[in-house]
Amino acid sequence: MGEQKMGIQLNQKRRQGLRFGAATVGLTLLTRSAAAQTVWPNRPIRWIVPYPPGGQTDIVSRYLGEKLSAALGQQVVIENRAGAQGIVGITAAKQAAANGYTFVYVNSSNYCINVFAYSKLSYSQEDFDPVSQLGEAALGMVVSSASGIRSLEDYVSFVKKSPGKTSYGSFGNGSSSHLYAEMFTQLAKLDSVHVAYKGAGPAVQDIMAGLTTMGVHDFATTGPFINSGRLNLLAVTGSKRWPAFPDTRTFSEQGYPSLDLVGWNGIVTPKGTPKEATDRMAKEIMKVIQSPEGKKRILELGLLPTGTNAETFAEIIKKDTPRWGEVFKISGVKPE
Repeated sequence: MGEQKMGIQLNQKRRQGLRFGAATVGLTLLTRSAAAQTVWPNRPIRWIVPYPPGGQTDIVSRYLGEKLSAALGQQVVIENRAGAQGIVGITAAKQAAANGYTFVYVNSSNYCINVFAYSKLSYSQEDFDPVSQLGEAALGMVVSSASGIRSLEDYVSFVKKSPGKTSYGSFGNGSSSHLYAEMFTQLAKLDSVHVAYKGAGPAVQDIMAGLTTMGVHDFATTGPFINSGRLNLLAVTGSKRWPAFPDTRTFSEQGYPSLDLVGWNGIVTPKGTPKEATDRMAKEIMKVIQSPEGKKRILELGLLPTGTNAETFAEIIKKDTPRWGEVFKISGVKPE
């Protein structure tokens, strides 16, 4: 009887041990499953471009989107939300959940200048966390080759012959495209009318069609047309000549030093986005942009490639915003 009782007790302990072991394995599997579900990213990522298709922001985004989709193992979905100098798209990003699945393409126009250009802006820099600066963005003054204008001096003479009858097109009211053109117009004492477009693509098309006379735009949009001979490049913003067009002098070299501030493009995400997502996205962007292929392609698309981390980008934004405020003030453009 003693041996039988001892056997029963051993069997009970064995069954309890098996139950405990099974529970432990089950808990481990459940924990692993939950962890797998929370690893970022585990679903498609929304990448908002606040301009229409065809411009620099759109072209750069589609290049990066393809590369990042492969690197992250999830589709980066490009969503064009154009309107009001980037305000529509950036506001949409602000309203999105800060869960790591919404990013928005910003530049010095919609992220810095808009702060001064719009008295009732629907977003602020405090609504977002910086992710990465993609590159610096010099712009070029272009005219239609059919106009017969071949130099900055030609343009000034052309406009002065018909005061108030020429126009320049920008990629948005209060944008860097607008400020550069307006500053030059004032400095050269010209009388020309501003026409605001919803992006560089349509603005450049109208220059080539002869509907506007001039524009100051990014090289992603204008470069192919400069190379094909449909546009003439007259001057470049910033302190250095653009690598793709080294024979074209900067505005500074031609007597207009006020136009030497260089813009930039970058990525931000709604405030409070998990750092895991922000850091991983920045890391993958840096890998793409700093690779030999990435550097070459980004330069072709009109940016001097940088690819920074979030902390560096935050410092750039902090430094450049007041500088753009001064440019806005000098330009004489009135806030809306």
